[in-house]
Amino acid sequence: MGLKDKPESLSSNHGTPMALADATQKPHDRLSGMLAGDMAAVNALIRERMASDHAPRIPEVTAHLVEAGGKRLRPMLTLAAARMCGYAGPYHVHLAATVEFIHTATLLHDDVVDESAQRRGRPTANLLWDNKSSVLVGDYLFARSFQLMVETGSLRVLDILADAAATIAEGEVLQLTAAQNLATTEETYLKVVRGKTAALFAAATEVGGVIAGVPDAQVAALRTYGDALGVAFQIVDDLLDYGGDAATTGKNVGDDFREGKLTLPVIKAVARATAEERAFWQRTIQKGDQRDGDLDTALAIIDRHGTMAETRAEALAWAEKAKVAMRRLPGHDLRDTLVDLADYVVARIS
Repeated sequence: MGLKDKPESLSSNHGTPMALADATQKPHDRLSGMLAGDMAAVNALIRERMASDHAPRIPEVTAHLVEAGGKRLRPMLTLAAARMCGYAGPYHVHLAATVEFIHTATLLHDDVVDESAQRRGRPTANLLWDNKSSVLVGDYLFARSFQLMVETGSLRVLDILADAAATIAEGEVLQLTAAQNLATTEETYLKVVRGKTAALFAAATEVGGVIAGVPDAQVAALRTYGDALGVAFQIVDDLLDYGGDAATTGKNVGDDFREGKLTLPVIKAVARATAEERAFWQRTIQKGDQRDGDLDTALAIIDRHGTMAETRAEALAWAEKAKVAMRRLPGHDLRDTLVDLADYVVARIS
């Protein structure tokens, strides 16, 4: 899907500095410009709250990941949702920082679980320090996130974000139990994705509407948008693991294969496997016995069954669902940019 090639009028009724965007900018960059003032406040709050008077390793480890050039997509979703819903108070900044802390904590824990050596093109924290530091600093960030969300004074916000944190952990455990299990179904895969990735996207957009006090129908539309965008985002990430560029994605191509993760392209290929192909998947995924050339063989099998194209079609369908949900909200420059963002998420695999 292509992006909308139209000029944007980026005026603000909230005093938020907005960069003039042209039609050639990526939606994420447009969003970043439109929310520049708010994001500066979020970054300042993150730096303030990741500090520790007693354990200097905490800001060292956190800064390594937080300042590694991530797109800050999730906190921007919170800011955008709040602004487009007319919120003029200060607590959208707290909620955006909360979302980023939860995300960063899960990344620290994930890299330990996955024994990853690279994140965003840089060595992972567990590689530079150790697993213990990564786990404990992740725990610290989770605690900080709850402090921030409590400061908003909204029990509903606390409920949404606390539920998201629990759902993320549940999704990660489900993925752990599904790993290397060739019986894993597409339904289980979707449960994992909606847990480990989409839950935070959905909460990020939902709390923006809640803090702004908009009607429940609009809050529900924001949540649906975030959920569908998160599913599309993760499906595309899983596709890029088999067809992306390491310099662009910041991760090694084939990491999921080497870690025995059953993502959608492989699940579909396993379901159609010949006896010889199934024996290959059993050896490489189920038993973890991988040899030189196995990744190329896996890619050839996936290509033979056309599962990359089918998986991409599913990502496009989820992106369309996100766009439909967003269009239920009142007209706004930020709304239009969020619609375009759904297209851009899947355009990464065009």
